[in-house]
Amino acid sequence: MAASKEDNRRTIAEINHKIKTGDVQVVTAEEMKKLVESSGVEVAYKEVDVVTTGTFGAMCSSGAIINVGHSDPPIKIQKAWINDVEVSHPGAAVDLYIGASQMSGTNPFEYGGGHVIEDLIAGKEVELRAISYGTDCYPRTKLDTVLTKDDLNQFYLLNFRNCYQRYVCATNSRDEIIYTYMGKLLPRFRNATYSGAGALNPLMNDPDYETIGIGTRIFLGGAQGYVLGEGTQHDPTNRFGTLMVRGDCKQMSPEFISGGAFTKYGTSLYIGMGIPIPILNKGLAKKTALRDEEIFTNIVDYGVPRRERPKLGKVSYATLKSGEVTINDRKVKVSSMSSLKKAKKIAGILKSWIEHGTFYLSAPSETLPTNSVCNPMKQAGEITFVSTVAQAAVTCSVGEDIKAVAKRIINKSVNHVVVTDESGALKGIVTSWDLTRAIAEGKSKLADIITKKVFTTRPDVSLEEASRKLAQHHISALPVIDRDKKVVGLITSEDIAKLRGR
Repeated sequence: MAASKEDNRRTIAEINHKIKTGDVQVVTAEEMKKLVESSGVEVAYKEVDVVTTGTFGAMCSSGAIINVGHSDPPIKIQKAWINDVEVSHPGAAVDLYIGASQMSGTNPFEYGGGHVIEDLIAGKEVELRAISYGTDCYPRTKLDTVLTKDDLNQFYLLNFRNCYQRYVCATNSRDEIIYTYMGKLLPRFRNATYSGAGALNPLMNDPDYETIGIGTRIFLGGAQGYVLGEGTQHDPTNRFGTLMVRGDCKQMSPEFISGGAFTKYGTSLYIGMGIPIPILNKGLAKKTALRDEEIFTNIVDYGVPRRERPKLGKVSYATLKSGEVTINDRKVKVSSMSSLKKAKKIAGILKSWIEHGTFYLSAPSETLPTNSVCNPMKQAGEITFVSTVAQAAVTCSVGEDIKAVAKRIINKSVNHVVVTDESGALKGIVTSWDLTRAIAEGKSKLADIITKKVFTTRPDVSLEEASRKLAQHHISALPVIDRDKKVVGLITSEDIAKLRGR
């Protein structure tokens, strides 16, 4: 059945005419929700022409294309570094791409491609170093120079995956701190983190991509930019849509583009994005009224380093923004990895641009897919996990006699005994060296010699990660525990060496 005339009474061309004449009615997504709550969808639909949205957060799959111009004599760049950050050379002689997550060679984890982009946008000088093999038409083999954005022919932000529709809430079940792209996660569910603007997020206000598509004009980094298409890992079926975007960095502001560094994880780029949603029909008026209480995401255990991590429950963005979530019946502090304050500011600036006639809407030349899913990688080889290598743990209780435990080591031909309580929960570990020294010193109580702070692993952890932990902490064995902290096995450096020696 054809849509009614009332449902199609607006077009983008009509709204642009209102912008030109100064008669356009614009509200932010936050204001739209309040209007619908107080007056209803029907009134909001009649009164509002455009709803502006905003988000500001780390968007790792970002970067910038630059053209540095030809030197004299010219060089066909083979490898290049800007401020000691290696940049890729995807095109002809002097075209470069600065990846936001590429780290500095001399200052990794603190400075990276995102910081280079921010420095250039801020008007700072950067050092370009390049090498080449030399050709007849490009004879130069080395280049060292200093540049600013004004020296570049082109300086365009080109981001493959931005503006995630929503994010999961991350927490950590392990006994040690872990460092992730969701920030620092404390042991045993002692904190949680999330990202995204929730009800202010552009893709939450037009989840079916009625107005967002190829060619849509947007706020990007403080300037006008465009949507190029769906972003990588675009998964609208599960409400994890993404966008690929482009904009002129020379027009952007460091207030809305800033390099970021995640402790012991890597570097990124914080980006401000805002998209105007033209209210073309009543359905869009209703969609832009979606509240944080209606947007849910999963609480996910990042302590399990697998593609499919355990889900511990669901939580709304309203609860996330309250600063506290419930995990395993316990209240846990939750903090945001993005800036809601800047998201609101972006929506407000975009509203002002439209009201003052400096920003016009653009109809997408092609809509984005709404039924695609993000598929996992096809892997050619098998990955070995701890569960396939771990051996049964030889155990004892803390109250046992040292000599009895020593005899167990001899009879079982092992070098490690795991100390557990009656329920099988880990209490410590003791090695053959510990026992030899204790007997030599005349000690008789096991409690005096066991190591109580024990590094552990889990059955579903890759052998590579377990091996890395052994080397990192200079130890020779890891008790294998389940989610209830019960000992289910033991893996040793000797086990790993035997497997690799096959």
